[in-house]
Amino acid sequence: MSDLAPLPDRLAFLFDGAGHAVKDAPPVPPGSPPRGGFSWLHLRRDAEGTRAALDACDLDGFVVEALMAEETRPRCTVHGDGALVNLRGVNLNPGAEPEDMVSIRLWVEAERVIGIWIRPLRAVRDILEAADRGQAPTTPGAFVARLALRLADRAEPSVAALNERIDDLEDLVLDERASIPRLDLSDLRREAIILRRYMLPQRDALTTLEIEDLPWLTADDRSRLREAAERVFRLGEDLDAIRDRAQVVHDQIMDRRAERMNGQMLILSVVAAIFLPLGLLTGLLGINVGGVPGTESPYAFWWVCAALVALTGGLVWLFRHLGMFR
Repeated sequence: MSDLAPLPDRLAFLFDGAGHAVKDAPPVPPGSPPRGGFSWLHLRRDAEGTRAALDACDLDGFVVEALMAEETRPRCTVHGDGALVNLRGVNLNPGAEPEDMVSIRLWVEAERVIGIWIRPLRAVRDILEAADRGQAPTTPGAFVARLALRLADRAEPSVAALNERIDDLEDLVLDERASIPRLDLSDLRREAIILRRYMLPQRDALTTLEIEDLPWLTADDRSRLREAAERVFRLGEDLDAIRDRAQVVHDQIMDRRAERMNGQMLILSVVAAIFLPLGLLTGLLGINVGGVPGTESPYAFWWVCAALVALTGGLVWLFRHLGMFR
């Protein structure tokens, strides 16, 4: 199935436990005798008949409400002999932002998996393509682990793109003449924070499912779930590093701006310090009282100008000697 092909509102598969799948098979009723394999029913949340289909599956009201909830976060909740698992993946749909995470809700039992989706996920298409090749998951636990691994696979390019962007910004910081696009930095930090906000709870959800005492989870299932949790954890660590590196770049930008402002303020302070005594001297000579020297001399103005130039030169030398021009 192509990534661009629309996902049907209803998917129904019966996996035989050996890698093969039968499409449009009826769901396995609860409490049916073990026969190997499991069924997978995947429904679009806002499609007509989804609520009726869930009711026909004889699910507990708590499970139905959790599957049909408006907003979800990654979590794993054990309810009876089943587990409610909410996962999230990056949004790779055309025109969408990757950090706009897409949720998938799963009810997992010994012989069936019931999933609810709102927007299509390419990780689900990966499972469908594997089923077409005869490489379908063999157990419900393997199904969840494979889905989580494919979600991580699909998220890795987005995280790698963030790494490349922060690399470019770090290179710009080293160039004193380069202009740092602060809007790009803010967008990068925001994307990393949003992705991380879902990655770490997703790791916790997978770890919770792995350690739960559910009889239908095999040792291989737990091993795959542990690997999926580790993959998600590594992505979370990468996002932590990106966020920290973005903060360092931001601090360097602010330090550079502070240095420029300090240099400009130093120049203004020196200019003000030079002209302060000159202004005082000319103010004293301009007071409108008797006794001001030089009022009768035709050369007094030029002597005052020469004295001001000499005073200015002395002040410049003094400030240079004090290191204020460095």
